[in-house]
Amino acid sequence: MSILLQTAPAGQLVAAALIGITVLVLLITRYKLHPFLSLIIGSLTVGAIAGLTLKGMTTSFTAGVGSTVAGVGVLIALGAIIGRLLADSGGADQIVDTIVGKASPAQIPWAMALVGALIGLPMFFEIGLVLLIPVIILVTRRTQLPLMRVGIPALAGLSAMHALVPPHPGPLAAVGLLKAELGVTLGLGVLIAIPTIAVAGPLFSKFAARWVPVGAPELFISANGDEDGHSGIAPRQPSFAITLATVLLPVVLMMGKALVDIFLKAGTPLRDSLDFIGEPLIALLLTTLVALFTLGFNSGMTRQQVSDTVGASLPPIAGILLIVGAGGGFKQVLVDTGIGTMLANWISQSSVSPLLMAWLVAVMIRLATGSATVATITTAGILAPVAASMTPTHSALLVLAVGAGSVFFSHVNDAGFWLVKEYFGLSVAENLKTWSLMETVLSVTALIGVLLVSLVV
Repeated sequence: MSILLQTAPAGQLVAAALIGITVLVLLITRYKLHPFLSLIIGSLTVGAIAGLTLKGMTTSFTAGVGSTVAGVGVLIALGAIIGRLLADSGGADQIVDTIVGKASPAQIPWAMALVGALIGLPMFFEIGLVLLIPVIILVTRRTQLPLMRVGIPALAGLSAMHALVPPHPGPLAAVGLLKAELGVTLGLGVLIAIPTIAVAGPLFSKFAARWVPVGAPELFISANGDEDGHSGIAPRQPSFAITLATVLLPVVLMMGKALVDIFLKAGTPLRDSLDFIGEPLIALLLTTLVALFTLGFNSGMTRQQVSDTVGASLPPIAGILLIVGAGGGFKQVLVDTGIGTMLANWISQSSVSPLLMAWLVAVMIRLATGSATVATITTAGILAPVAASMTPTHSALLVLAVGAGSVFFSHVNDAGFWLVKEYFGLSVAENLKTWSLMETVLSVTALIGVLLVSLVV
C-alpha cells in the first residue's frame, strides 16, 4: 500500500526510476556488490531523485521490507521446511521417480508444466515455487536435463495461473472492480492459459536451456550427501500417495477457502473456519505440522533427526529472505513516488482499443513497481468505467488482458525475480535471459490469446 505518494514532475519520476534501476544493475553486475546492499542503495537513489524526504525514503523502504517479509518471508521458511522434509524422507524422490518413470525425457518439460499449473491453480506464486523447487531440482539431477528444461515449464505453469485464473488475488480483485462474471473469467482464463503455458513453458525452455546451460544447484541434497536425493536419511521412503497428499494439502485448503468465499455467505461458521485454515500462512503451517508426521516420523525418522532436518532447512534461505525483503523495499519506494499511477494515466488517455489499453497500462505499472498484484488492481481501477459498457464476456477478457500485462518482464524490482535467481543459483544476466524473458513470452502470448478470443465471442 502506498503511504507517501508523491506528485513530482513526470520527467523527474521517470528519471528517478531509470537511474535507480541502472544503479542497481551496475552495482550487482559490474561491481559485484551483494544484491541485498545493492537494493538498499538503489532504493535510496530512486527516493532521492524523486524528491522523497530522508525520512520518507527510509519509511517507504522499511515498510516495503516489512510487508514483503511478513507476507512472503514466513511462507518461504515454512516451504523450505516442507522441502527439506521431502528431501530427507525420500518423499521428493518418490515424486521424481513417478514423474521420470512415466515420462520420457522429451515429455518431462510437459509433465513439469502440468505439475506447475496444478500446484499454481489456487496458490500464490511464491508458495508454489518453494513447494516445487525440490521436485524441479531432483528431476533435473535424475534426468540430467538442463535446469531450464525442467524449471522454466514449471514456472510458466505457476505464473500463468497467477496471472489469468481466479481465485488468485489479482484476477479475483479485477473481476470485482470490472464487474465481470467469475465463472466466465475462470473458463476463459483456463482456455487461454493452456496454449500460453505451452508456448512460454516447454517450447521456450528449449531456447532458455541453450542460452543458459546450467545444471541443478546444490539445494535439497539429502543429509546423507546423496546428490540424487535417493532415500534421504529416513529408513524408509513414504509412499507416493502419502507424499502427494502432503504436498497437495495446502492446495486443497486454499482452494476450499476460495470456493466458500464464492458460494457461502460471509459470517457463517463454516466459511469463517475454512477462511482461517485456507489463509496461506495457516495452510502452510498446518501442512508443515502434518509433514513432520507423514514425511518424518512415518518414514522412521527419530525426533532428533526430524528436529535436525527442520533446523537445517532454514540457514540456506537466510540470504534469499534478505534479498526478497530488500526487493520489496525497492518496489515500495517506486510505488510511493507515484510513477506507476502517472504512467497508467498517460496510457489511459490515449485512443487504443480497451483490451490492448488494459494490457499496456498493466505492463507500465508492472515495469515501474515490480508487483503483478499492484499492476492488476491499479489497472482494473483505472479501466472500471470502460468495463461498464461491455458485455460479460468482454469484461472477462478485459480482466485477462490486465492479468496478462501484469506479469510482463519481471526484473530487479520484483521480489519474484530475486527468488528465482537465488533458488536456481543464476546471475542477474542469466535470470534476465531465462525467467524475465519467459514472463515476457507468457505475457505477450496471453495477450494474443485474449485478442483472438475477442474476435469470435
